Amino acid sequence: MIRVKTYRYLLMMAVALWVSTYTLPLSAAVYSYVDQRGIIHLTDRPTDPRYRLLYSSKDKSRPEKVRRATLHKKRVPFDAAITAASRRHGVHSALIKAVIKVESGFNPLAVSRKGAVGLMQLMPGTARRYGVLNRLDPVSNINGGVRMLRELLIMFDNDIRLSLAAYNAGSNAVKKYGNIVPPYPETRRYITKVLKYYRRYLQAM
Repeated sequence: MIRVKTYRYLLMMAVALWVSTYTLPLSAAVYSYVDQRGIIHLTDRPTDPRYRLLYSSKDKSRPEKVRRATLHKKRVPFDAAITAASRRHGVHSALIKAVIKVESGFNPLAVSRKGAVGLMQLMPGTARRYGVLNRLDPVSNINGGVRMLRELLIMFDNDIRLSLAAYNAGSNAVKKYGNIVPPYPETRRYITKVLKYYRRYLQAM
């Protein structure tokens, strides 16, 4: 079993990661428990009585607005999971990394104002569609996001710009404007950022 002091320290680290993300939605909450092997489990939808509340955005003692985390590591976090998802779903790993970089800054606990969660910022409906039971689980989140990205690439004939626009604003928004990038400043900034990192990750390979 994990020692109490170590457990508390790890939970404090998890909270530190959490509060370094976006502004949290009103209903955001994270639950945790440590199993017999000393592994900490995190989820936003507890299905086991051992889970205890770790963080809630309803806690007014915490600041409402927090800064997005910036990770400075030579090796991309979750590289193995990204590579596996790339091979499984046929999406270039550099593109997956670029999307994760812009969506969450590689923070698996990231939560957006609208309630999107995890590395690839999955909404509840998107998670259900792609069978993601725990959006805070990095491997499940990556696989769900990559499956969605793959479907969009097929839908828009491998046009990366349109696929990214659909990932950000929804496929209906792209179709509404006749299969061109919607005139949304946020979406256009998003595409520019993702493509910038996409080129960087390609060059680094």
